Amino acid sequence: MSEAPGRAAGPAHARGLPWVWGATPQEVAADYRCDQRARRRGGTARRAVRAVSVAASPGQVYAWLGNLRVAPYSYDWVDNAGRRSPRALRSDLGALETGQRVMTIFTAVHVVEGAELTLELRPGPARWVFGEVLVTYAVRPAGAGARLVAVLSLGPGSPAACSGRRGRLGTARQHLLAWGDLVMMRKQLQTLRDLAEGGPSARRP
Repeated sequence: MSEAPGRAAGPAHARGLPWVWGATPQEVAADYRCDQRARRRGGTARRAVRAVSVAASPGQVYAWLGNLRVAPYSYDWVDNAGRRSPRALRSDLGALETGQRVMTIFTAVHVVEGAELTLELRPGPARWVFGEVLVTYAVRPAGAGARLVAVLSLGPGSPAACSGRRGRLGTARQHLLAWGDLVMMRKQLQTLRDLAEGGPSARRP
């Protein structure tokens, strides 16, 4: 991630729900790998930024990103067929690498060991519905802990990015998609935070 406000694709400085949750202005304005890939494809991308503080080392937080290869860590009854996302790190998975399948519907397209994971929506039903979607997870040191930032980039083929051509219907779809992502990704980040901080018994108000 490079500090390059103004270079990110689309409305990088969107404020408020559903586009921004938990992220600082600096995190929203920063340039991420998903932004860079979206720019290379041309067109206009819309992005959403979510973030949490974690009372654990960046390395511990990044290790839990590796578990996304086996489960989504959001609302399991919605996106994991009711199966509980594992509450222990899967050391048997090895290091995160490009080309690996993540959360079933994504492929890892860029990895910075210990710091970043960028995913692209795989071809299939989900891509037909949502279009070109990229996600970057960035883990950064913050005091004695870390910040976990997730950036969602909706490419030109997605309903959200095409809203300008679809009038009111497109705008409604845009916000529905953003709200849906907010609900699921907020839960995911909170779950990963709690596990990195010490296990499923961790609780936050």
